[in-house]
Amino acid sequence: MDQLINLVSEKTGLSEDMSKSAVDVVLGYLKDKLPAPIASQIDTVLAGETDAASGMMSKGLGGIFGQK
Repeated sequence: MDQLINLVSEKTGLSEDMSKSAVDVVLGYLKDKLPAPIASQIDTVLAGETDAASGMMSKGLGGIFGQK
């Protein structure tokens, strides 16, 4: 998540604290709006465990679009 906060800070010129707040708001929104199987993987992806999460997320996305 630190990489995302740093990227927001670099791209927007916001302080690190303000960037963290912005990231937290967006992540909270996504977790609230995405289907549960995908939303539950957001923290896993941000923790850097993308190999395990990518398979689960693609299955979740396939379910959204009617694919298995």
